[in-house]
Amino acid sequence: MRKPRRPDPDVHESDYRVPAALGTLAWAVALVVLLVVGVPESERWWIGVCVTGIALGVFGFLYIPRLLRRRSEAEARRDAERTSRGTVPPA
Repeated sequence: MRKPRRPDPDVHESDYRVPAALGTLAWAVALVVLLVVGVPESERWWIGVCVTGIALGVFGFLYIPRLLRRRSEAEARRDAERTSRGTVPPA
């Protein structure tokens, strides 16, 4: 006999910009260390990895608030449509 499925845990919303900022800072520190220490010619690709990490971190830091705002706007529109149609789900 199968056990009944446990309910999904509640979603824990947090500020996603903090890990994005920390990751970007870590890539920036790694880049500075590589530039200060000096990198052999065969390992220069690590500089590109650090620059790519910084670029993606900045993109994520700037994009996350926009994404969350759009999601909340879409949810508000969906709720307004349900309310206007009279199909509000029970709370």
